Amino acid sequence: MELQLALDLVNIPEAKQVVAEVAEHIDIVEIGTPVVINEGLHAVKAIKEAFPHLRVLADLKIMDAGGYEVMKASEAGADIITVLGVSDDSTIKGAVAEARKQGKQVMVDMINVKDIEGRAQELDALGVDYICVHSGYDHQAEGKNSFEELAAIKRVVKHAKTAVAGGIKLETLPEAIQAKPDLVIVGGGITGQSDKKSVAAKMNQLVKHA
Repeated sequence: MELQLALDLVNIPEAKQVVAEVAEHIDIVEIGTPVVINEGLHAVKAIKEAFPHLRVLADLKIMDAGGYEVMKASEAGADIITVLGVSDDSTIKGAVAEARKQGKQVMVDMINVKDIEGRAQELDALGVDYICVHSGYDHQAEGKNSFEELAAIKRVVKHAKTAVAGGIKLETLPEAIQAKPDLVIVGGGITGQSDKKSVAAKMNQLVKHA
């Protein structure tokens, strides 16, 4: 099981600062959608250059022009690029084909997908690398539970790895681990803490010994 740090509310210098604090305890650093909107793919490039040993995920939430956007993110140094599960199959196929060409990976974000199980089966057949159940900011406010969705996906996928994101903190991490995803994604649960390093270290400990 791996740990991914999601950076959402930072600029490039702040992102570097946060990653420097926790780099030894994480596997993947995510340049979140708000950062990409504010800073562009420069943020991906800056973090990859500063921390070449970490994998970098560009959370582009691609909805169209899959191949082109994956190509651009790859050029910037992204190792994993996100596509929305609600997008058209042709967009996902284009993203997967380009990722294969570049030696990169595609994560599908299941935010707002209605038939989680059915769509996960289709996505798995399309050759995506990760399928992520995601309680977005707006969902979390409504108390949405992504662990049931994770279980549904795990029942049907044969190849893709699974990931879980959305509001995971040190206290709720054991519940996330129990659901047995391949990847646990934590944002504010690390970035919002005063001692980021020790929280990341504890989380890493739990994730690695799961």
